[in-house]
Amino acid sequence: MNRFAHRGLLTFGLLAFGIGQALAHSADEHPGQEMAAKMASPETARIKFADVTLLDQNGKVVSLEKDLVSNNIVVMGFIYTSCTTVCPVVSSIMGKVQKQLGARVGTEVQLVSISIDPQRDDPQRLNDYARTFQQGPGWSWLTGSPQSVTVTLMGLGAYSADVENHSPLILVGDGNNRFWTRYYGFTDPTELARAVEKLSGERNAHAKHTAIAMEHQP
Repeated sequence: MNRFAHRGLLTFGLLAFGIGQALAHSADEHPGQEMAAKMASPETARIKFADVTLLDQNGKVVSLEKDLVSNNIVVMGFIYTSCTTVCPVVSSIMGKVQKQLGARVGTEVQLVSISIDPQRDDPQRLNDYARTFQQGPGWSWLTGSPQSVTVTLMGLGAYSADVENHSPLILVGDGNNRFWTRYYGFTDPTELARAVEKLSGERNAHAKHTAIAMEHQP
C-alpha cells in the first residue's frame, strides 16, 4: 500500500472515531493539536496578499490574489502532506465544505490549501495528496519557493517557524474585502458553509442596492 492510500485510510479513520480520539492517538506527533482540542473560535482580522507567485498542484504558476482570490469567496486552509494528524482532518473538513457547496465551488467559491512545508511539498506531491480529499474542480493546492510561501503565510497570519507546531486554521473571506474570518481549531464544515452563504448574501444585497441606486440617478 503506498503512502497516499495509507493516508487516505488514516483520514477516514480519524473522522470515524472522532477528532478527540485522533488527538489522543498521536499526541506526540503534532504539538499544535493542543489548539485543535479546543472549540473552534472565529475572529475577524485584516489580511495582506504578498506580491509573489506560487505553484498549484498541476505545476502552474499562479498569483494567489489575482488568479484565485480576486472576485471569489474563498475558504483557505494550511497543511503539509507528511502531517498525519491535524492536517488530514483540516483537509477533510474542507472536502466536506466542497461537497456541501456543490457546483458553486469553482464558480463563485474557491477553495485553497497552502503547504507550509514547501521544501518537501512539490506540485506532484500535493497532486497525489489532493486526490484523497478533493471531489471536484475549484480547489487549488499551493506550494512554491520557501521565501514566497513564507511571505504569503505571514501576510495571511498563518506563519509558524516550526512546521510541526502550527495550529489548525481555516480562513473564510470575500476576495473584495481585506477583512476575513479566521477559524482556529477544528470547525464544523456546516459552519464554514454558512459563512460562505452569508458572504454570498451580502454580495447579492450590495449588487441589488447598487442597481437600485443607478436606476434612480438623474
